[in-house]
Amino acid sequence: MKILADSHVLLWWLDDPTRIALPARAAIADPANLVFFSAASIWEIGLKASKGKLRIDGDIVTVLQADGFEPLPITMAHAARSLTLPDTHGDPFDRMLIAQALADGLLLVTRDRLILQYDVPTLEA
Repeated sequence: MKILADSHVLLWWLDDPTRIALPARAAIADPANLVFFSAASIWEIGLKASKGKLRIDGDIVTVLQADGFEPLPITMAHAARSLTLPDTHGDPFDRMLIAQALADGLLLVTRDRLILQYDVPTLEA
């Protein structure tokens, strides 16, 4: 299975994985699955950290990769796919994650109720 973790799921994984629902946590931890983190999530987390909304210790990219997560860059196909989404969700970072999941056939792990309204494969975190 190919999985894309939402930004809050990444933060929970690093801080307190028990906040993630057991089925999602098991899927992320399963070495048979390929788990991605988006460049959009790193950008979003970095912006929030720079505004003092959260604290990040160390290089989050290195830590996630050490935990087996694979980086997912933003491509032109992802950007184009984001333009076709309904206006249900206004957050550009979340819209990009939805577009990436749809374009690349990924299961999006999230607890975001607005994302769960989209026609995108999800696993509730």
